[in-house]
Amino acid sequence: MRIAVLGAGKIGAAIVELLASSGDYAVTVADKDQALLDALGRDDMAREAFDLSDAGRLRAFLSGAEAVVSALPYYLNTTVAESARAAGVHYFDLTEDVSTTRRARAIAAEATAAFVPQCGLAPGFVSIVAMDLATRFDRLEAVRMRVGALPKYPTNALSYNLTWSTDGLINEYCNPCEAIHEGRRMEVLPLEGIEHFSLDGIAYEAFNTSGGLGTLAETLDGRVSELNYKTVRYPGHCERMQLLVHELKLGERRALFKDVLETAIPMTLQDVVLIFVTVTGWRGGRLMQESYAAKIYAQAIGGRIWSAIQVTTAAGVCAMVDLVRDGRIPPRGFIRQEDVALPLFLGNRFGRYYA
Repeated sequence: MRIAVLGAGKIGAAIVELLASSGDYAVTVADKDQALLDALGRDDMAREAFDLSDAGRLRAFLSGAEAVVSALPYYLNTTVAESARAAGVHYFDLTEDVSTTRRARAIAAEATAAFVPQCGLAPGFVSIVAMDLATRFDRLEAVRMRVGALPKYPTNALSYNLTWSTDGLINEYCNPCEAIHEGRRMEVLPLEGIEHFSLDGIAYEAFNTSGGLGTLAETLDGRVSELNYKTVRYPGHCERMQLLVHELKLGERRALFKDVLETAIPMTLQDVVLIFVTVTGWRGGRLMQESYAAKIYAQAIGGRIWSAIQVTTAAGVCAMVDLVRDGRIPPRGFIRQEDVALPLFLGNRFGRYYA
C-alpha cells in the first residue's frame, strides 16, 4: 500500500519506522521542517518538505497515495481530512480535539474511503478496551478510563516530561471535557474531579482532561449511568497546572504557554504508559466489576530506543491502517475506535505492542 505520513516529529517518526520496516508499505513522509525529515534515519522512503497547511499542495501530495496518516497538530487535521476526501484516500489521525473529530465525521459522510480518527492511545486504544469490558455485562453502571504517559524518573516540580504534542497537551488541559453523569451527557471542567489511587505500590492522581473519551460518550449514551476519562499524573501535578492555566492565565495565552513548557520542560525517552480501565455493571442479577490494567515501557525498535508514548501511539494508528488494508474493518465511512474488537486489535502485528 502506498501511504503518506504527515509530520516527522516525535510520533510521526515512530509511525514511519513501524510502517516502513514492515515491508508492506511504500511510505512517503512530509513535514515543513527539512531537519526533521533528514533525522528519520531511513533511506527506503520518499520525503518532501512543504507547508502542510497549504490545501492545494497537500492534495497534490496525496494524489499518488492510497492512505494518509496525520501526525500533525490537531488544528491542521480538518485540512488534511478535506484533502483526503478530495483525493479519495483512506484517512487516519491521532487527534484528541472533539470539534476536529466532529468535522472529520461530517467529511467522511461524502468520502469514498475509510475515515478513522483518534487512532492513538487516548483517544484510541483505551476506547477499544472500555468497549470490550462493557460488552461483558447485561446492564452497565459505570465506565472509568484512566491513562497517563509519565516519566519513569520524575525530577522537576511538575513531575512530568514532554513526550508528545505540546499543542495537544495544552488542548487537553484547557478544553471542556465530555462525560456522562447520572445517565446524562454533559461537559465538565478540565483539571477538576481530582482523585488519588495507587497501582503496583506507586501513588498517582487523576483528573479531567479533554478528548480522551473519543466517541464513547455518544456510543454509550443511554446505556451507562457514569462514564468519564481522566489523565493520570504523579501527585501534585494538577495543582501546579491549575496555577499555570488559571491563576497565571496561560490557558488564555496558549502560544506563550507552549513556549514556556517547551523551554523549561525537557523531553524524555524513559517513560511509562499506564492504562487503567474499570467497568461495573449487572451480570446474572449481580453487580460486578472488571478491570484492565497495563504498563508499557520504552523499547528498542529498529536499533533505536522509542519512548512508550511513541510506541503506543504509533502502534495504535498503524494497527488501524493494517486492519483497513487487510479488509478487517470497513473500507468506507466513519470508523469509531470502539467499533474494533479488542482481540482483533491485539492480534495485529502492530497491536501486539500493547499486549
